[in-house]
Amino acid sequence: MKLSTKFLTPYLFLLPALAILGLAVALPALQAFYLSFTEYQYDLTQTPRWIGFKNFALLLQDDLFWKTLGNTVLYLIGVVPILVSFSLALAILVNQSLRGITWFRAAFYTPVIVSLVVAGIAWRALYASNGFFNQLLKQVGLGDGIPWLTDPKLALWSVMLVTIWKGLGYYMVIYLAGLQAISPELYEAASLDGSDGWRKHLDITVPLMRPYILLVSVISAISATKVFEEIYVMTQGGPLNASKTVVYYLYEQAFQNLEISYACTIGLVLFLVIFVLSIFNLYLSRQTNQGF
Repeated sequence: MKLSTKFLTPYLFLLPALAILGLAVALPALQAFYLSFTEYQYDLTQTPRWIGFKNFALLLQDDLFWKTLGNTVLYLIGVVPILVSFSLALAILVNQSLRGITWFRAAFYTPVIVSLVVAGIAWRALYASNGFFNQLLKQVGLGDGIPWLTDPKLALWSVMLVTIWKGLGYYMVIYLAGLQAISPELYEAASLDGSDGWRKHLDITVPLMRPYILLVSVISAISATKVFEEIYVMTQGGPLNASKTVVYYLYEQAFQNLEISYACTIGLVLFLVIFVLSIFNLYLSRQTNQGF
């Protein structure tokens, strides 16, 4: 009886949280999975009609979906490498025993605590035709300004800059935790061997920080795949769908066109993409742990 009680006690403590997660996450996810195989619009008088893989066939023929998927992949490629590398460089810079370094860390972390909606509105004002950036370009004689959010070639990249600005401080803190766990004696030994300056970070820091680099890579990749708020606040997916991502397209289908089943199909495809990224993360984590 004592053994049984010890075995059940942790699960009893977890039961309330599991129940809430089941009602708030698992149950809607299962319902969305079912609706992706049906024909259903937001109508209380209508019952879902089973149509099998018809929604997936329509998705394969949907040019706009493939465009948004391409934009999402481009967002992934444009944001993740910069966040991974620049955040590490920033963490190395603030991992110094200097007077007032705490204030610099706080300043770099400040964008993280700013609401994405507030940040999006502020950056949209900076990008405006008469905003700060264009006024600055005019002052230095570089033309009449740049259409940051109205040019299809620039809109997505302009939004990427906001994601990078907001994410640098967050990933910097993750790296900082790893850097402070590295013994200073390793750097002293590297200096004796002729490794100094930035070279010591290539020889010591980067190899020892591989688990943290992997973690930041996966987290930032998943976040970039699910980007929505910046797009919604700054461009609404425009111009000409140039900045529309998969999540924003899902939002349009579900809440503007009321195509609930089709939106669930898009969500299922997005889930599979994120699931593959997670499996890839587990594989790389295992390989990294074996390397150590």
